[in-house]
Amino acid sequence: MPRIASSKKNMRKSRTATARNRTQRAALRTAVKKARAAGASAGDKQRASSLLDRAARKGLIHRNAAARHKRQIAKTG
Repeated sequence: MPRIASSKKNMRKSRTATARNRTQRAALRTAVKKARAAGASAGDKQRASSLLDRAARKGLIHRNAAARHKRQIAKTG
């Protein structure tokens, strides 16, 4: 457990960021799986694409990984 105030604050910040990233990543994975499933609707594909764009913009995943996933979603169908 840190004693320095700034270290305590950084620990709090990293804990909240980790929780936020975990939920965002889980939602992203679910959306991508739904979009890549057989018979996925255009709405599912659009949602997954927008979530991938947002995740790349926010730094949750690498931008090339987002582009690769978007390409795979567009390819299936």
